Amino acid sequence: MKKTYIFLSTLVLVTTAILTTALKPVSEPIKLGFIPLTDCAPLVAAKELGLFEKYGVNVQLSKEASWANVRDKILNGELDGAHCLFSMPLSVYTGVGGKAGSEMKIAMVLNNNGQAISLSKDFCGQVGFKDLKKVNGAVNELKKKKEVTFAMTFPGGTHDIWLRNWLAAAGVNPKSVGIITIPPPQMVANMKVDNMEGFCVGEPWNGVAVAQNVGFTHIATQDIWKNHPEKALVVNKDFSASRKEDLKKVMKAVIEASRWLDNMGNRKKAAAWLSKPYYVNAPVAVLEARLAGSYDLGCDLGEQKYKGDNMMFYNNGIVSTPQKGHAIWFLAQYVRFGYLKSAPDYKSIAEKLILDDVFAEVAKEMNVPIQPDMKPFKTAFDVEFDPNSPTGYLALTKR
Repeated sequence: MKKTYIFLSTLVLVTTAILTTALKPVSEPIKLGFIPLTDCAPLVAAKELGLFEKYGVNVQLSKEASWANVRDKILNGELDGAHCLFSMPLSVYTGVGGKAGSEMKIAMVLNNNGQAISLSKDFCGQVGFKDLKKVNGAVNELKKKKEVTFAMTFPGGTHDIWLRNWLAAAGVNPKSVGIITIPPPQMVANMKVDNMEGFCVGEPWNGVAVAQNVGFTHIATQDIWKNHPEKALVVNKDFSASRKEDLKKVMKAVIEASRWLDNMGNRKKAAAWLSKPYYVNAPVAVLEARLAGSYDLGCDLGEQKYKGDNMMFYNNGIVSTPQKGHAIWFLAQYVRFGYLKSAPDYKSIAEKLILDDVFAEVAKEMNVPIQPDMKPFKTAFDVEFDPNSPTGYLALTKR
């Protein structure tokens, strides 16, 4: 009788535990968008490695068609956040790429480097790798035959600004050529049907253009600005306020995934994941090569090797910090290239949109060194930029 009682008591306890677990409310899902680009890798790796679950969040990844789609879904709350152009929140808030005053929050940076400017075969043999001196002449020659058009992915986005900086450095007035917006996965197809003569986009689409013999890699963005901010984890304003602890858990998972990705021995596996149709849907060989920093340039230009300045996701903590100084640089570019007719309130916009306080908490808990902010820096083809004096920089660029 005693044994029966013990058995029944144990059964009741076990059954209660099972029912309690079954009835325990599941955490509300977090929906994060991404565009099919190599640098969505931190979100993909965090998902594939089970890191979101490790940190206690239920994350669903959503493949999106365009940056405009990502913008709209973050703003209306359909997405809680996304792999996003670092400068998109700045562009949207200032009215360059959206309704002025709309707030999207920058939680952390996902990667540095790894974008490129590709040119069509029209320029093959006329312009070489990083050969900016010949670009203006080649463009002028081509203008005699047809209108010359370049493509980027979002007005005021990172690709747009790299393209305009490159044109200016090459002596081409951006207003003298056509500049159109094309979603990243559609770049190669549009060049194939002669809709543009060049484009700036993230990988793997520059590598795909070479593999399909449609164009060649003229310059990588790390050649324009080494270790530049590129994609960021951008989140819905209300989500960042109401679910701050969940956001921190997402950031922790992404940081751990970013560290894993910067072990170069793991990039082959990452390329295999990214190649899947539900992620980037591109040839694994192209993804793998450019992740490794090995660029077949096309157009008989040979191969370029990047080491230490290829696409980086953590880089000993250098990547992750969202810097106000970098945000102010992008805002200054909007003035420089005529997107804004007058200077915005640089510092207040950067402070409003960058969640540096949340990042500081996560960085402390994850032992991530926070990078110094608001220090002057210089890109490859430009004058020095002091975030504390954007007007001084703009005066120098007008000379």
